[in-house]
Amino acid sequence: MTVQNDPLSLGTSAARKLTTTTKTVPQMQGISSRWLLKVLPWVEVSGGAYRVNRRLTYTVGDGRVTFTNVGASIRVVPMELGELALLRGYDDVDTLEALAGRFTQRDFQPGDVIVAAGEPADDVVLVAHGKLDKLGVGPYGDEAVLGVLADGDHFGDRSLLGPGVWEFTVKATTSGTVLTLPRRSFEELLAQSESLRAQVDSYLSAADRPQDKHGQAAIQVAAGHHGETALPGTFVDYELSPREYELSVAQTVLRVHTRVADLYNDPMNQTQQQLRLTIEALRERQEHEMINNREFGLLHNADLKQRLHTRSGPPTPDDLDELLCRRRKTQFFFAHPQAIAAFGRECSKRGLYPQTIDLNGSRVPAWRGVPILTCNKIPISEARTTSILAMRTGEEDQGVVGLHQTGLPDEVEPGLNVRFMGINDQALISYLVSTYYSAAVLIPDALGVLENVELGH
Repeated sequence: MTVQNDPLSLGTSAARKLTTTTKTVPQMQGISSRWLLKVLPWVEVSGGAYRVNRRLTYTVGDGRVTFTNVGASIRVVPMELGELALLRGYDDVDTLEALAGRFTQRDFQPGDVIVAAGEPADDVVLVAHGKLDKLGVGPYGDEAVLGVLADGDHFGDRSLLGPGVWEFTVKATTSGTVLTLPRRSFEELLAQSESLRAQVDSYLSAADRPQDKHGQAAIQVAAGHHGETALPGTFVDYELSPREYELSVAQTVLRVHTRVADLYNDPMNQTQQQLRLTIEALRERQEHEMINNREFGLLHNADLKQRLHTRSGPPTPDDLDELLCRRRKTQFFFAHPQAIAAFGRECSKRGLYPQTIDLNGSRVPAWRGVPILTCNKIPISEARTTSILAMRTGEEDQGVVGLHQTGLPDEVEPGLNVRFMGINDQALISYLVSTYYSAAVLIPDALGVLENVELGH
């Protein structure tokens, strides 16, 4: 029997030498949906800076304080006491150091009552760690949750100015630590420090000026009168030092060897593909900066009164409802995909099924008709907590806007240009790729943040 070993037809290995493969353009991991860049209205900033004019606001402070610890001993950072409304702008280091040293530490357990309604209010309380419920009496005599206090919050600073009673109860829901300063200790220091007395007088004079519920200088208006009543005179006062946002920049230098650019451009232009992927990376970094940058990033520029804590840890429908009610016309939620998954689990526990809506041709989840958009630039801490943003957008609605400048030299996309830098001695072609951007919050209630959203439950 004869065995045929020679091939009778052309093999595929040899045939491939005479053909070209079907190929894709270069692929890249890390490209996200970048919903923030897509849905933000972009404002043209021709001068490189954007000024946000607002009405004059008298209320100051109400910020959050930070702490240091050595083992289990916790101490407030002295300069951080300037976040209290009473001490905003006060910079006498020695007095602040003495004041910080007069705070006493108190540890608490779940269920402990920190202050009780009706009892004398004679100290200021700083929450160093833990979560507490602020409780009041509902309209029918039942207990109502007025708010949630957590790390860095404080209450009772008005009690330093005179005797009063607590109008609410504060009860711990977790273990933690608070620092307290009795009014007696504050008054002792007040008698010794002339600069502190001047600070208190300045605060009281600002508090006595007519203002609305938002702390803005009041506009006097008469209504419901009859006859020839003398009408009040008024004017709208403006901030004398409005905030200006300067455009930030993300840049890189793209290098392509002339040999590659000359010889390997069929069927794909190598320079174009290198540039396409570089632009994707710059846009990803742009969105990251617009969320996390300490100067203009949305997480750091949300007003402290618009920052909420979850009631139980994971993001529940109640938490998103609370976030919604803090502003008119909330248009978007932004959350990390894992936070959206955690919210879905909480809805499933309650037998709720969030709707989906069509947005720019994509189906996205929504709550109360407000789309919940993914943003993987929102950080997740080591403790597996994150944040959820809620915002109103656009200049017409006094919302959040993106800032850029178009018409740049060698512009390839709005606000992004590619400039030829020359060829060096190693035959490398260089291109400077730049994008200019920023974000602005026009009024405080345009942006809210749900903080300490737990993902581990």
